[in-house]
Amino acid sequence: MDLHFGDSKPTDDERAAVDALLGPPESSWEGAARDEMRAADLRWAKGGRAARDRRDLLLPGLHAINDRIGWISEGALDYLCRRLTVPPSEAYGVATFYAMFSVKPRPATVLHVCTDLACAAAGANELCAGIEARLGLGSGVSVERSPCLGLCERAPAALAIKAGDPVRTAVSAPATVHDAVLAASTPDSAPEEPSAAMAVPQAGGDALVLLKRVGVVDPTSLDDYRAHGGYSALRRAFELGPAGVIREVTDSGLVGRGGAAFPTGRKWQATASQPDHPHYLVCNADESEPGTFKDRVLMEGDPYALVEAMTIAAYATGAHKGYLYLRGEYPRALARLEHAIAQARARGFLGDDVLGQGYAFDIEIRRGAGAYICGEETALFNSIEGYRGEPRSKPPFPVEKGLFGKPTVENNVETLVNVLPILTMGAPAYAAIGTERSTGPKLFCVSGSVARPGIYELPFGATLGELLELAGVREGLRAVLLGGAAGGFVRPDEMDIPLTFEGTREAGTTLGSGVVLAFDDTVPLPRLLLRIAEFFRDESCGQCVPCRVGTVRQEEALHRIAERTGAAAADDIALLREVGRAMRDASICGLGQTAWNAVESAIDRLGAYE
Repeated sequence: MDLHFGDSKPTDDERAAVDALLGPPESSWEGAARDEMRAADLRWAKGGRAARDRRDLLLPGLHAINDRIGWISEGALDYLCRRLTVPPSEAYGVATFYAMFSVKPRPATVLHVCTDLACAAAGANELCAGIEARLGLGSGVSVERSPCLGLCERAPAALAIKAGDPVRTAVSAPATVHDAVLAASTPDSAPEEPSAAMAVPQAGGDALVLLKRVGVVDPTSLDDYRAHGGYSALRRAFELGPAGVIREVTDSGLVGRGGAAFPTGRKWQATASQPDHPHYLVCNADESEPGTFKDRVLMEGDPYALVEAMTIAAYATGAHKGYLYLRGEYPRALARLEHAIAQARARGFLGDDVLGQGYAFDIEIRRGAGAYICGEETALFNSIEGYRGEPRSKPPFPVEKGLFGKPTVENNVETLVNVLPILTMGAPAYAAIGTERSTGPKLFCVSGSVARPGIYELPFGATLGELLELAGVREGLRAVLLGGAAGGFVRPDEMDIPLTFEGTREAGTTLGSGVVLAFDDTVPLPRLLLRIAEFFRDESCGQCVPCRVGTVRQEEALHRIAERTGAAAADDIALLREVGRAMRDASICGLGQTAWNAVESAIDRLGAYE
């Protein structure tokens, strides 16, 4: 174990940032000044097991430093390591794993400009060039080209983060050079973000189930939430008991909405039946798939629904602690959820005695820091525990040994929110929505070449054409990407594909998390494929060889194809197929297994390089 500490010392601000999270150090073993603690410290050592048990505070500690200073110095990292008894080499590996952290000096203000699929199609490269021309050296702003910020309905998008106490953020979307520079220069005076309801073209519609409160209730008001049916599902859960809740969820046919489509009831039952305790609940709110923004809209527009749904899931599975892992690029969702959790706790909807039922449950928010791989459940567990967000081999599965080695149920935001209507309307009524094998309503993230981008709620079984008609697809449609960067392209003549898990599978594509990205003939397809390849190269955690090497080879081949034609291009396409098969067959997790999907579909379905 490397316990070497350098000679660098933390500044007063860095020390204060760590102490605000962990409290002041109790001894020089934890970083206190030796002259203050010398007599006691000469007699015994402090820290040890108790400090190591706080390893999971490493990521929050890194956030605390980065938020206060703007970057993580060697002295600050060493001080945090002393407080937590974490080897500096390991902490350095964690700090450098996340894109939102920097271990090199940089300005206090960072402007993240999205260059991913929807924003690229909306002119992100030109926007970046304009911003970089305005904010040169000496501007006090670091401009960083970023993967998807989850603001696809308002592309192109930029997020400004100004370090300090407190940290300040501002979103510019749809961004212009002037607005983005203003957001970076003076975040406090930047225009307020539009309501979450602006991302829901159907807002206020009578047929809505999951989105019925977005734009209707005040997302900051617990009383308004209750006046619109809030917490009736939790009361119903207490009437049914844990086994009854699991039975309802199982009978409803609900499957995971994150893309894997695993039956939710089976996952809950498997966790609840484990004799090992404690059990944990983890809400995966790290939606980093390019083109996905449905969870953000739910959290911003109806945060109490997620708090209630997490409470029900925990009650059913015997968990008393829940972790909400929220992607770091969602500052407004963070503020809304922190407020909702505090209000729920103050009013008895969280805490030691939820609704007077003798059941204890509470929720802790953990912020991600820019790592797509942390959307994979076991990588997410490692991230929470204070390690690099690398996936674990399975088995054992999370229901047996998940977070902190204990039985854990993990669901994403949309999956959990579906539990509320299941309990209020009953499993049979819920199962009657959609199709026999894909039950209930589904949220679709529609962006790109459409007149009305946003989140759409439709019952499973609606066709792709019906969805795009609602969104107002533009003339000259060339392709539609289903499922995001890990999904596949379909042609304009395939609009009759039913939007169900089985329907898209039979059509040779995937529904994924519900991304529907439309591209017209003004978007250069080869450049789009290259951006997808760049994304997977950057986001590969590097743990397994097929993904670590394969994503690089895929990008290199696409670069060569863009420069050559004929036989040379044919050779590289053959290489792409070979590399793609290797990644799909041998990668540890879904990132490597799906990194070739979009490129393969573009070659085979769209004739991208003919």
